[in-house]
Amino acid sequence: MADEIGFDDFLKVHIRVGVVRRAEPFPEARKPAIKMWIDFGPELGEKKTSAQITAHYDPASLVGRQVMAVTNFAPRQIGPFMSEVLVLGVSDAEGKVVLLAPDMPVSPGSRMH
Repeated sequence: MADEIGFDDFLKVHIRVGVVRRAEPFPEARKPAIKMWIDFGPELGEKKTSAQITAHYDPASLVGRQVMAVTNFAPRQIGPFMSEVLVLGVSDAEGKVVLLAPDMPVSPGSRMH
């Protein structure tokens, strides 16, 4: 079990909805991954990320899809690519990542609460 946190700690994590505008393979990654450019609306704009989601997704299937991401982590260098957000997912029965998303369309940049 993870350490318990206070509500104020939770409020520090910005989880927002974005729309994948562009996606492409990331062959330079150590493990199979996809690079994505995600639109988080006028406040945050477009941010880049990479994710190890190739078991269930290909780049073409991601374009236009809404995803949930942590948007206030510091950028992280992943090989030759700078990742600016962390896309969220859960593991299926085989341990492969399934992306988290709202179950109906919402405005890009909407914050989870």
